[in-house]
Amino acid sequence: MGGSRVPDTFYTTPPEWTWWIVFYFFIGGIAGGSFFIASLLYLFGRVTDRPLVRLGYYVGFIGVVISGILLILDLHRPLRFWHMLIESNTGNPMFKPWAPMSIGSWGLLLFGLFATLAALSAAREEERVRWGPAFVVSSGFRTVVAIIGGVLGFFLAGYTGVLLSVTNRPVWADSPMLGALFLVSAASTAAATLILLARRRNLGDEMSLGKLAEFDKWALVIELVAIVAFLITLGAAARVFLSVWGALLVLGVIGVGIVLPLAMGLGWIKRWSSRPVMAATLVLVGGFLLRVVTLLSSEQVHIAGSKVITP
Repeated sequence: MGGSRVPDTFYTTPPEWTWWIVFYFFIGGIAGGSFFIASLLYLFGRVTDRPLVRLGYYVGFIGVVISGILLILDLHRPLRFWHMLIESNTGNPMFKPWAPMSIGSWGLLLFGLFATLAALSAAREEERVRWGPAFVVSSGFRTVVAIIGGVLGFFLAGYTGVLLSVTNRPVWADSPMLGALFLVSAASTAAATLILLARRRNLGDEMSLGKLAEFDKWALVIELVAIVAFLITLGAAARVFLSVWGALLVLGVIGVGIVLPLAMGLGWIKRWSSRPVMAATLVLVGGFLLRVVTLLSSEQVHIAGSKVITP
């Protein structure tokens, strides 16, 4: 046998995920990250941060609803989605602690529950709705929801990357950094989403928005470090990015989605330094492209594999 040696993961079959999953990874990360940021602002922020707290809860709720719909649409038999949670023959809860998919299904369900409670509490606080139990606006209830929901949001934000890393697919299983990378990316895209929506709806004062922008800057810096570590730890599997996927990663994810927004936020590009909405939009574009590159590059490795292996 001659030719280049490639990891064993290059010989596995792709899971045939569709674009529904790409959008789920992106929106689910934003939902979990937004709720986590909102919970931190509620627990440790100022009273004037409350508009951003409520916004983060709303984004978390809407995001988890959309995420559930996307996962259902991706199933070959969508009407059987409840089989992930309930045993069809006994009606008992279906929970397999050794199966990442089962853990993720229950994690998404529980996060959805707390996101719903938080959104209801926020809506009652703003008097958008008048129904629901009175205790949802109590400080004790809100604190419990913020703590538990924040933990679940943190889980959801990083879970998708961990799920990929426990598969036996190239790129996904060849680096231990994927979970951390998706977690940090979820933080940056969530902060960008909150900045974008808050600016357009005139929510929060300048100090609150400034803290959110500072958080996003640090998240982008850490994300850039995580991408470099991810590529280094891929080993031989990194050759997958010697292609259009690599160009998209460098130009789209790193250039457009990280470096350019950072330069704008730091004032290095004077004419664009006062455009936080544009910077936030670019962060979202980069975050989405990261999911596209990570998922689709591995999906097509079985094609690339035939080119790098010489009998």
